Formats: sequence, C-alpha cells, structure tokens
Amino acid sequence: MPIYAFACDDCGEFDVTRKAADAGAPAACPACGATARRVFTPPGLARLVKPLRVALEREERSAHEPEVVSAKTGRPRPHKHTPAPPWVLSH
Repeated sequence: MPIYAFACDDCGEFDVTRKAADAGAPAACPACGATARRVFTPPGLARLVKPLRVALEREERSAHEPEVVSAKTGRPRPHKHTPAPPWVLSH
C-alpha cells in the first residue's frame, strides 16, 4: 500500500499507509486527533540512471555537509580563438 504524508497544524507531519482509493480522505493526527491535511511530496525516484542518481545524491549530501575542494576536476573547456573585429585596435 502507498504511504501518504499528512500535516497537522499543531503537531507537524506524519505518514499514513492506506489504499490509493482513500488517498484524498483526511486523516486524524496520531498525537492530538485533529484533522490533518495531505502534503503532496515528490515520488520516489529509485530507478534513475547511475550518473543522474550519483549527481542527485552528491547534491543532497552537499546541502548539509559541503565538500571542500582543493583542486579542479574534470576536463578543460575547449577554447576557440576568435580574431578581433577589424575596428578593434590591438596593442
């Protein structure tokens, strides 16, 4: 069964497991019993291609613990030398 996120105004967020047919129905907060509203969350993206998954995991980690970089990595960008326009004076 799917897990849905709900938010109580007083107690905060909690998860409820229920049938997909009952997804829109309100839920009672387990702490205070008040009616809680459903919070829409992004779907679980477990089946991404590896480079994209690695990039997303690195981005998520760096939000809490930024990596310290001591050297540049990767390939240099290609450099194209374009001649100056005729109206530009050179030194």
